[in-house]
Amino acid sequence: MTQSDTPHLVLVDGSGFIFRAFHALPPMTSPDGVPVNAVYGFTNMLARMLREHVGTHLAVIFDAGRHTFRSEIYPQYKAHRPEPPEDLRPQFSLIRDATRAFNVPSIELQGWEADDLIASYACAVRKIGGTCTIVSSDKDLMQLVGDGVCMLDPMKQTPIGLPEVEKKFGVLPEKVVEVQALMGDSTDNVPGVPGIGPKTASALINEFGTLEAVLAAAPDMKKSKRRDMLIEHAEAARISRKLVELACDVPLPEPIEDLRVRELDKLTLADWLESMGFRSVLSRLGVSHPAGAHAHRVAHATAHASINGAAQTAATPAPSESTPNAALLAAPYSGYETVRTAEALQKWVSAAQEAGLCAVDTETDGLDPLNANMVGLSLATAPGKACYVPLRHEGTLEEPAGEQLSVQAALELIRPLLTDDTTLKIFQNAKFDLLVFDRAGLDYASITAVDDTMLMSYAQSAGLHGQGMDELSTLHLGHTPISYDSVTGTGRNRVPFAQVAVARATEYAAEDADVTLRLWHVLRPTLRTNQALALYEQIERPLSPVLAGMEKAGIAIDRAELGRLSEDFAGRMAVMEKEIHAAAGREFNVASPRQLGEILFDEMGLKGGKRGKAGAWGTDSSVLQDLADQGHDLPEKVLAWRQLAKLKSTYTDALLRQASTEDRVHTSFQMAITTTGRLSSNEPNLQNIPIRTEEGSRIRQAFIAPKGKKLISADYSQIELRLLADVANIPALREAFALGQDIHARTASEVFGIPLEGMDALTRRRAKAINFGIIYGISAFGLSRQLGIPAGEARSYIDAYFARYPGIRDYMERMREQARAQGYVLTPFGRRCYVPTINEKSAARRQYGERQAINAPLQGGAADIIKRAMVRLPQALKDAGFSARMLLQVHDELLFEAEDHEAKAVAALVRNIMESAAELSVPLVVETGIGHNWAEAH
Repeated sequence: MTQSDTPHLVLVDGSGFIFRAFHALPPMTSPDGVPVNAVYGFTNMLARMLREHVGTHLAVIFDAGRHTFRSEIYPQYKAHRPEPPEDLRPQFSLIRDATRAFNVPSIELQGWEADDLIASYACAVRKIGGTCTIVSSDKDLMQLVGDGVCMLDPMKQTPIGLPEVEKKFGVLPEKVVEVQALMGDSTDNVPGVPGIGPKTASALINEFGTLEAVLAAAPDMKKSKRRDMLIEHAEAARISRKLVELACDVPLPEPIEDLRVRELDKLTLADWLESMGFRSVLSRLGVSHPAGAHAHRVAHATAHASINGAAQTAATPAPSESTPNAALLAAPYSGYETVRTAEALQKWVSAAQEAGLCAVDTETDGLDPLNANMVGLSLATAPGKACYVPLRHEGTLEEPAGEQLSVQAALELIRPLLTDDTTLKIFQNAKFDLLVFDRAGLDYASITAVDDTMLMSYAQSAGLHGQGMDELSTLHLGHTPISYDSVTGTGRNRVPFAQVAVARATEYAAEDADVTLRLWHVLRPTLRTNQALALYEQIERPLSPVLAGMEKAGIAIDRAELGRLSEDFAGRMAVMEKEIHAAAGREFNVASPRQLGEILFDEMGLKGGKRGKAGAWGTDSSVLQDLADQGHDLPEKVLAWRQLAKLKSTYTDALLRQASTEDRVHTSFQMAITTTGRLSSNEPNLQNIPIRTEEGSRIRQAFIAPKGKKLISADYSQIELRLLADVANIPALREAFALGQDIHARTASEVFGIPLEGMDALTRRRAKAINFGIIYGISAFGLSRQLGIPAGEARSYIDAYFARYPGIRDYMERMREQARAQGYVLTPFGRRCYVPTINEKSAARRQYGERQAINAPLQGGAADIIKRAMVRLPQALKDAGFSARMLLQVHDELLFEAEDHEAKAVAALVRNIMESAAELSVPLVVETGIGHNWAEAH
């Protein structure tokens, strides 16, 4: 390489490249079984630059840590970012090793981000008349592009100059910080001004020149939501500018003259490449490896084949299909060890740490992890290599339990493994096991480096099949595990797991861990090929411990209020029963569907009844509602009685039974049940309490804040309609949301041609019914029943709606076609929602599938957004110094418990986090309320 007096400095954004390479390349492992896909991408990029003689000076810049001067300015800066993926963590140090192996300077500086070092070096080299190429695609670095400084996208190998910057930001590089300050950055938790996106921000800066000029002009702008936001969030915008502007005066850790491109030490480089298994890079660079090294590495790789899932002698992609490879199937599901002593368990713990990963499973005496006792636990370190540790088996005279470790002794031995963030722990439904360990004495929050095969599967196949271990094993491994019933018996003959013979328990429990580990080997690679890795890593997996904390916390109830409600409901039901008997002409058991059917269709002779297979008349709610719509009094009264009976049995009575000794109710959140990604809850189900009825409000009044505290409700406003406006690209709806207009009044005005001013309530109600009905694929018949109008009139409303918003009809048809073609639709955040009935022969089932296809991206998108917020909120509350905690999630609402004096500040922080959870073309709006009980807060 020719040395020049005019330096051309190439700066590689090492930290930025690591993440891009990791997510872009398929899984790869070194001969030692260490993940190396990001290392491989980095190595190829560095080799290409050296081979093509780019620059006279070269350095790779890294982040030294998370805490920088920006954290002092704004403690929430980057605070919500999740921990790096488990198979990325070991690659950070390996990439630094790679830099040294290539004899390239590796630079980092505590207290400063890599971007600031890059900016300082770029400015310094430009000052002395040199030029600089920044190898990165990071948008924050684009503010540096200009005379003597350009960028190069390392993945696409394309230059980034003035035209590319202007295309992305709408302004030239020197104005990029002004635009970023206004729009903020949800990735780094830079607040910006809510509701202002890149187009609006660039338009404002192009008009006024600078952020300060925009803020100064805001009071004189035309009254609008945007103007109000600029005024209200002016200080946040100023803070944002400080956060996004790169520092160009960082002390340079190494002088520019020391960064000259150095000669390769071929032996050192060859040895390192060989150790990684990067022999293709060896050959491209034309360097040879030391004699004998290859044979040693091949033998080492073969020895690790059972751990890595395939005999890989070089870094190659892991299996990308959903079918298991031969190495996984080869190991038998048998020969498991029963671990009875501390010495034996320590050997398994050490083996797991040496392997770098293991599957873990617990056995309990109940299904509620908050009250169940751990009976035993199992570990698997490789396919076919697993053990069971009995802890509380009782045994029988015929089959004594034998020697067992105590729970506390076992926990002390396994604690270093579970809290070791360099060893991956794999669970099936991790939330359950985390809470079981927590109850046993090991804080769930201390268990780190966790993967969950249930959530891996769910992230890429929601709605396609169940996510239980047995079903996944049959589907992916072709193996049917030992069933729980075959071990414990069924019905009256079932015995508690603690009474199962230890030998039989070992076969069952150790196999669970073994199957979980094998499923991980199959499902982990498919996350990337099915484009579900980000969804799993950033939403589903980090949400698990968040929900565990919510379940453990529970929510306080007012027993006296619930008792009064139960008595009141019982009294009202008794009165209703007398009215029902009078309408029927005789007494009967109102709770008996058979007796009710006989009265309605045999005795009263009402039309529309259908008999079931057993010969009894059908009397479900849809049948009764049809009869009530025809004007019949009896079915209407029965529907009202049933609603009250359900509320009494499901809530007022059940909550009193389910409350813990400290008068708190602990629901269980189901993470992998729905097709759309929505959470569901049970024991009790708190998501079906009626919202708009007096009874539902009274039940919510029984959920209370303890003395000295308040409940805070935070609810996304019309989030599915906002998503519809965004994904269907409806200009009128997007404008209405951007301006903060009444969306239903605006729709009524657009569709029915009525001025917004003086809009009557009936017309607005009809527009509201259409707006929400469209999301669920409502028919003219359904709308007519909802509004109480003829079906023809309802059809004319829907036709007028689509005529005004043709983009919505296009969106609906596009979703139907996507579902028909590929079997699933995608949320805006990449979640696959499978629609199994979309191609059914039955018209009714097919139409149901079409409605699913239309709604799933919207309902699923809303679920993704609130989950993103939930992942960020606990750490954000902690960082802000609040003791508040998140208690419940009910569809689009989150409920918190906070100290009285913190409630307003907590509500403001929660609103900010939730509104910045995603960036749409319309603003996300969160409504908050504070109260002594849930009803008052909601």
